[in-house]
Amino acid sequence: MRQITVERGSGRHRVVLAATVTQKGIICALVGGEEPHLGAVVLSVPRPSLSHPENTSCTSSILPLVGHKDDEAARPLAELLARSTGCPVSVSAGLHVDSAGPGDIDILKKNAFDCGKELLELIKDHMG
Repeated sequence: MRQITVERGSGRHRVVLAATVTQKGIICALVGGEEPHLGAVVLSVPRPSLSHPENTSCTSSILPLVGHKDDEAARPLAELLARSTGCPVSVSAGLHVDSAGPGDIDILKKNAFDCGKELLELIKDHMG
């Protein structure tokens, strides 16, 4: 088991991804913005693609809290990690910026995804 924390952005767009990486799955907490919280949980399970079985896809279950859209950052992150590692991935997410506009949301989502890409680089030799 390995604990890894990565972050992207600054100020109100800062995102932190804390991951527990095991041989059989990854458990993630994704928080950031001005008010870190729990807004959604996503579980992504890898499987062969239905249209191209030689490719890996995944099935995702999404549990957002009422009125929250944190799954918009959590789902792409969970699916990236699940497809890339072949292991199940959970992401509990809470990102909040007061009076966020579309640009703010795009930055938070990009920062979250970039955290996932960095995490993959850090664990590429650990999974398997």
